Amino acid sequence: MSTPAAPPPPRRTTTKSSPLTRLNSYVAKSRVGKRFKISERNTTFTTEVRAGTATFLTMAYILAVNASILSDSGGTCSVSDCIPLCSDPTLSPSNCTLIQPDESCKFDPVNPGYTACIGRIRRDLIVATAASSLIGCLIMGTFANLPIALAPGMGANAYFTYTVVGFHGSGSISYQSALAAVFIEGLIFLFLSAIGLRTKLAKLVPRPVRISSSAGIGLFLAFIGLQNNQGIGLIGYSSSTLVTLGACPASSRASLAPVVAGANGTVSLLPGGTVSGDIFCLHNRMESPTFWLGVVGFIIIAYCLVKNIKGAMIYGIVFVTAISWFRNTSVTAFPHTPSGESAFEYFKQVVDVHKIQSTAGALSFRSIGEGSFWEALVTFLYVDILDTTGTLYSMASFAGFADANGDFEGQYFAFMSDASAIVFGSLLGTSPVTAFIESSTGIREGGRTGLTALTVALYFLLSFFFTPLLASIPPWAVGPPLILVGVLMMRSVVQINWDDMKEAIPAFMTLILMPLTYSIAYGLIGGIGTFVVLNIWDWGEGLLRKYGVLKGGDTNNESGGANGVNRGNIVGESGGVNREDVEEGSRRSVEV
Repeated sequence: MSTPAAPPPPRRTTTKSSPLTRLNSYVAKSRVGKRFKISERNTTFTTEVRAGTATFLTMAYILAVNASILSDSGGTCSVSDCIPLCSDPTLSPSNCTLIQPDESCKFDPVNPGYTACIGRIRRDLIVATAASSLIGCLIMGTFANLPIALAPGMGANAYFTYTVVGFHGSGSISYQSALAAVFIEGLIFLFLSAIGLRTKLAKLVPRPVRISSSAGIGLFLAFIGLQNNQGIGLIGYSSSTLVTLGACPASSRASLAPVVAGANGTVSLLPGGTVSGDIFCLHNRMESPTFWLGVVGFIIIAYCLVKNIKGAMIYGIVFVTAISWFRNTSVTAFPHTPSGESAFEYFKQVVDVHKIQSTAGALSFRSIGEGSFWEALVTFLYVDILDTTGTLYSMASFAGFADANGDFEGQYFAFMSDASAIVFGSLLGTSPVTAFIESSTGIREGGRTGLTALTVALYFLLSFFFTPLLASIPPWAVGPPLILVGVLMMRSVVQINWDDMKEAIPAFMTLILMPLTYSIAYGLIGGIGTFVVLNIWDWGEGLLRKYGVLKGGDTNNESGGANGVNRGNIVGESGGVNREDVEEGSRRSVEV
């Protein structure tokens, strides 16, 4: 009897992985992947590239905006750049008396020669902005291994231009001296970072202020995204309520300026006053075509976030920007105006390599003996310590790197990165470089390593060649992602014990002051100041009891909330003021 034949072995089916999967696997196992801890941080190479792309697209506006703001200072331009003009404009230069320029040639009506110099300075500053950002991102990505991008900070550039140097050089010190102040401040900042003192200064920030700063920055971002200059324009100016509903077309907006009426009926700008952007809606509210295009971009990004679609920020920015690049439409980024024509001519170049001619190495130490020089230096220093440190902590917390004490992996080199970038930036001619809050966009896209920052650095390198395209991303394309990043950053408020007024009040002051003062530093100052005022009595009483001046039991004030008692200790491990919950039942399980 024959035995039946053995059944054939089962056929092995192999599933072929996609090229991207194989690429991610290869990079994760390579020396690069191990160096940047791709697997440890549960990310992939393509995710990091996508995150870096999202971060760059949301901060690419800084190339044009920073250059525009800083060029208002006049840069290295002076009266010598003004050209003699004919006393009678109707006559030819050969038949009229030429008027030699004086200081008034820098102001309205601005001399054509000075205007041409400002144009050259602006192109210099676009390259300087890209170069300083590139250096900062390289250091941050390579040494700190954090997904945080750096660029010249908004706010610091406005202070540099309109307060220190003044419009077209009308301030207390020259552009060259202001750069020297930034340079020295950067060296001091670098020294504080190198010896670790900056880390200790950062830990002096109380816990409720540290936690709420992330949400406060989110509100700040959303506020920027809702305005005209860098957003969709939904919020406008009101003379009675300060802000109101806007979204009117450009033809219905007006600029404002603080003026004083003279005895002879003339009107002049108040000393120290500046002309605003077109922030005041005269009529036609909610009728701006660019606003509604921005709303479409907002819906695209929001829908992608709801469906957890990767690349949400990029899709919205690219869609709105592509629509805005068509001319002869109501949403064009290149209207038929002098500025629109100039922007379109620059855009058509596509590729343009510009060499810095005037701003690099322009710093001068002539004013080092003047009080205004040191006033500017100290202001830059404390703003950088508070603003940049607060931003770094908030971004690290948002990415899930910060622990309960505010420490995060790579913080030493993170602090060294922006300090080094400030020094390099001043040598190139730009205002202080800082960690950019738009980094939260890339973190939301999944960025968790320094490869995100290096991707941003690569884009800044490419921007040397494609500045005309990147400088043409319109504000209404950048606004929607800024608003939605603000939504995402609000999650940190759940870590605040709102039943404890000693914690809730400083946290709220930090939250509310950041957007309404347009300054991260002022928000931190307000929160820290409130925290100190609310706790100073208990600290003083605790010291007196410690040294036996006061007798009796512990009379620390109860918070009056449902979660029990919080106790403040004067000096923590960092040498600063910290707070810890003494009743374990009041602790929350916080997932960062």
